[in-house]
Parts: sequence; structure tokens; C-alpha cells
Amino acid sequence: MSQVRVHNFAVSLDGFGAGEGQSMEAPFGHAQGRLMEWFFGTRTFQAMHGKGGGGAGVDEALASNWGPGIGAEIMGRNKFGPQRGAWTDDEWKGWWGDNPVFHTPVFVLTHHPRPSIEMEGGTTFHFVDAGPAEALAMARDAANGLDVRIGGGVATVRQFLAADLIDHMHIALVPIVLGRGERLWDGLEGLDERFTIESVTTPSGVTHLTFTHK
Repeated sequence: MSQVRVHNFAVSLDGFGAGEGQSMEAPFGHAQGRLMEWFFGTRTFQAMHGKGGGGAGVDEALASNWGPGIGAEIMGRNKFGPQRGAWTDDEWKGWWGDNPVFHTPVFVLTHHPRPSIEMEGGTTFHFVDAGPAEALAMARDAANGLDVRIGGGVATVRQFLAADLIDHMHIALVPIVLGRGERLWDGLEGLDERFTIESVTTPSGVTHLTFTHK
């Protein structure tokens, strides 16, 4: 069976995967881009945005695992955009531009479904009101035997971990303290007993943790 994977998911030293106060101008809230600075410098990030260059070290080696073998993504609504409640702007097509980086079907979890949006480059956003197991079944069907990526945000990753549906997870532990925001690990006591965990620290100061389900 295809695997369920998390990649390049950054958290602060105090466990926050997003800052407080997400808005159109601040997708990561008060954390701004600090959680992802290690990623912005990689070849993978530059290539995702049609650019050349970028670092080729250990950060890149881990970041580059994000795409190969992925046939669909599941994300929470607030990774798609900052709106809450009923959709007030059907013209909003996400933070990702006309040609999003995913190039696969993407299932956006929301209590307010809306028609799917077909974008350039093979990305289609499907808006579904579903729990983790049901959403995963839909994503696996769309992935045609390839793996499914859980893209975030924090609540979505936590829900899939709580349901024991993640096979492989890459967490980038970033040496900053946010103090407030959305915490990843709350309610997941004993998680380490389900996974084999390895770590490596890179010159950027980030500690990369890889979780492989036992």
C-alpha cells in the first residue's frame, strides 16, 4: 500500500508549527518566515518556484524528498488560505499562484465544501468535509498507487498522527522560540513509541528529525 508522508514540516524549539495571528499578509502569523528560512535557501525551494541555484548540503538532501513518489496531498484549510467560516471570496485560489507547486490533486479539509478548482500544472484543489481516514481514502484513490503527502498545517498533521495514519515524517526543529501560536505535539504523548526516530543537525542550525513507523 502507498505510504503517507510528511516532509519539511518546521517547528520551533517550544513546539510551535505556526505563529499567532495568521492573515493574508502573514501566512505563518507572527513567526513570519523564520520557521522556513532553512528551506528557502535550498535548491528544492528555488526549483519549486522556477529558479536556479540554492544550497546543495544536508538541508537540501532532506528537503528534496518532498516531491518524488507523491500522487496527492491533503492539507488543512488554513494552508490553502486565511479565510475562516463560510467562504466569502470564491475568487480566492490560494497563496500558491496560478501554477501551484503541488502538480497533483490536493484535498483541502474544510467544514465548508466548495466546487473544485483546477489550476495550471496539474494541481486541482478539492474541498472536502471529511475526517482523516475518509480524506486519506479519497487521496489514495486519486494518487493511483503513489504516496500521499500530509502537507499541514499543524492541526492537520496532529489529527493524522493521532489517528496513527502517518508512515514517515520529517520534522525540521528550528532554533527559535515563538512563545505562542499553534503547537504540534499537544495530546500526542507516547508518539515516540510508535516510530523509529533519527536526527541530524546541519550548519543552518536546524535539527532534522525523521520518524519511521515501526
